[in-house]
Amino acid sequence: MAINIKKCTLEDSRKLQEISYETFNETFKHQNSPENMNAYLERAFNLTQLEKELSNISSQFFFVYFNNEVAGYLRVNSNDAQSEEMGDESLEIERIYIKNKFQKQGLGKYLLNKAMEIAMERNKKKIWLGVWEKNENAIAFYKKMGFVQTGAHSFYMGDEEQMDFIMTYSISER
Repeated sequence: MAINIKKCTLEDSRKLQEISYETFNETFKHQNSPENMNAYLERAFNLTQLEKELSNISSQFFFVYFNNEVAGYLRVNSNDAQSEEMGDESLEIERIYIKNKFQKQGLGKYLLNKAMEIAMERNKKKIWLGVWEKNENAIAFYKKMGFVQTGAHSFYMGDEEQMDFIMTYSISER
């Protein structure tokens, strides 16, 4: 079992788009209308948007490979790239997605550890993320990894307002 990680570049934008569509659909398709899913996918994962995000020096994307196949990805944000105003001492995990066929292989934990490593290198005091209130598997995973719910915010899936729990991990507790 070989697991490795690679930082994404602009040249990876199409591959990033493909895995974004695939993993987002696998995770949320069964709980949202096709119209809202399509609207969100087009807004969040069109090539122009992904290239803009890949070019932002305050955001980083990483592919995780399992036996030389892209199995998932991570996106972290700092400074003004964070989706909420959390300050300079925070690192946001905006996305951790693993393809269904690669789940339960420790890849989510591997990506989370990568985010923690980045946070410590940058002297961040906390890591935070937003997780959909209905994504019970992800919430359980983050709690197991030491995250606690510290708030909530709304987001839109197409025209439907939904709720994300804000979960935070204090680096000093590591």
